[in-house]
Amino acid sequence: MKNLILFLVLLVFIGCSNSQKKDSLTTENDSKPNIVLILADDLGWADVGYNGAEFYETPNIDKLAADGMIFNRFYPGAANCAPSRATLLTGTYGPRHNVYIPQGLARGGEVSKMRFKVPTQGQDSTFNTFQVSINTVAPEFESLAEMLKKSGYTSARLGKWHIGEDNQGFDVVSANGEIGHVTNLNGNEKRYYDDIHVAEKMTDAALNFMEDNKANPFFLYLAHWEVHTPIVARQERIDYYTEKLDKLDEKNYSPVYAAEVEQVDLSVGRVLEKLKELNLEKNTLVIFTSDNGGVSNQTSNLPLRAGKGTFYEGGIRTPFCIRWPGVTKPGSQTDIPINGVDFMPTFAEISSTELPQNQPVDGTSFLPILKNEAIDSLRPIFFHFPLYIGSGGTDKVLPSFDGTPNYWRGVPSTTMISGDWKLIYYYEYDSFELYNIKNDISEKYDLSKKEPEIADLLLQHLNKWVKDVDAPVPRILNN
Repeated sequence: MKNLILFLVLLVFIGCSNSQKKDSLTTENDSKPNIVLILADDLGWADVGYNGAEFYETPNIDKLAADGMIFNRFYPGAANCAPSRATLLTGTYGPRHNVYIPQGLARGGEVSKMRFKVPTQGQDSTFNTFQVSINTVAPEFESLAEMLKKSGYTSARLGKWHIGEDNQGFDVVSANGEIGHVTNLNGNEKRYYDDIHVAEKMTDAALNFMEDNKANPFFLYLAHWEVHTPIVARQERIDYYTEKLDKLDEKNYSPVYAAEVEQVDLSVGRVLEKLKELNLEKNTLVIFTSDNGGVSNQTSNLPLRAGKGTFYEGGIRTPFCIRWPGVTKPGSQTDIPINGVDFMPTFAEISSTELPQNQPVDGTSFLPILKNEAIDSLRPIFFHFPLYIGSGGTDKVLPSFDGTPNYWRGVPSTTMISGDWKLIYYYEYDSFELYNIKNDISEKYDLSKKEPEIADLLLQHLNKWVKDVDAPVPRILNN
């Protein structure tokens, strides 16, 4: 029976395209809601208190979650920084914007261990078998900021950008909290991972932006540099967590990493306090999440498998909580999976804004979930990765084609999630894995042989999606 139900539901998805509701949302406040999106960098799903973290301290994030709704299964657009941000800002999957990996090209392993020729660092033109983008979203794409501007929103993006020189319509921009300080120029983006003051400066700028625009709707995109390596923090906070660690039997924590997590949490707290001070909290949607999973040699993603750069849960599931007074119910949770492509249709619906007309929008609004309305939980989510990525310490979980174990983090593959089911198809090995995420959150049991009907059905839909979006599939062997 379960196979029949899944089959019928997926047939509906195969035959139909996503539609966008055009009804406006009525709130207690007649004005359009402000939107605040706070994004951590490389923060793992298990790194926040409400998901079980005990050594790391995240009281402000936990309070935001308690006052709003927790999404237990949020999947950003990719397993790495740049493609995740490209998907979030454009509402499109990777094959649309062509950003698949930071620096754009396969890297981190020996070319001789790649089965296929794909665009690869240090290789000649024979490896350019399909097009990729080097951390750049084409300016022709309409961003969240440009879309919301049509409905009168003023926007700011503060912090890590990582997707090109065009700032995609944001009114206020800064890489480090100094307004107008833009470093994504001439293909050389300065980064601030090692600046112990950058989170505070960016938050100062965020508070000033909200103060300056309190009379009109605004969109604030606050993208922290923490907790990406190299990890650095104030010495007094490192000392605090070192003393805390000394009192524990479990020693597998980094005091520096914990201090970086705290920096992000303090920023969240200051933003929430400013909204309260400005009397804006009732008409402001606040989201906290991360761009991809945690790095396993920096933190533990358990009970999730693997970490950043992989398409197991540890690489693509991140914390996500949202507060919107009068809409989200305090203390509520959902297990319905959503994806980075869903931000654009959701923001369009809550702001009564027309979706972009010059690009496909691959997502579906999750507003019904916020309003506790029925939504089809089997709506499929996709990830496509046509390259190779190594390095990453303990996150190297895949073998090379010649049989070397634990060599790659990612190989050419397409991943599909539908409800509780997840299928990963590996072009590298001509094989696939099937997991039931509800029953097996740690992905210990590949059910592809035990549940062949489900696997075959998902594979049919996965292949149709690959064809529909014209996703690049490696085909030229690396002889």
